[in-house]
Amino acid sequence: MLKEFREFAMKGNVVDLAVGFILGGAFGTIVSSLVNDVIMPPVGLLMGGVDFSAIKYVMQPASIGADGAEVAEVAINIGMFINNVISFVIVAFAMFMIVKAMNSMKKKEEEAPAAPSPQETLLAEIRDLLAKQK
Repeated sequence: MLKEFREFAMKGNVVDLAVGFILGGAFGTIVSSLVNDVIMPPVGLLMGGVDFSAIKYVMQPASIGADGAEVAEVAINIGMFINNVISFVIVAFAMFMIVKAMNSMKKKEEEAPAAPSPQETLLAEIRDLLAKQK
C-alpha cells in the first residue's frame, strides 16, 4: 500500500498540481500587494484622498464593557471587500490569458499536418510509378 501511494504521489500530474498550487498562492500574494500597495493608493488619491482599506460601516463602536473588558468594534469592511474584488479580477484575467495562450498552442499542435503513414507513402510511390508508365 505504501508503494502504491508513493507511485501515485510521484506521478507527473500530482507533482505538477502541487507546483501549480504553490505558485498560485505566491501569485495571489503578489496580486494582493499590487492592489493594496500600488493600484489603490493612486485611485484613492484621485477620488479625494480616500483610503479604500479604511472604508467601513461601523455597526457597534469599540467600547469598554461593564466588567472593564474591552468590547471589539463590529464593522462591515467595505474597502477591504473592494480591494479583494479587484484582486480577484486581476487573478481571473491572468488565468484567462494563460488558458487562452495554452489553448492557442494546443490548436497549433493539432493543426500541424500529420506525417503520412508508411502505407500512404508506399501507395503514393506506387501511384507515381503507375503514372510514369502511361
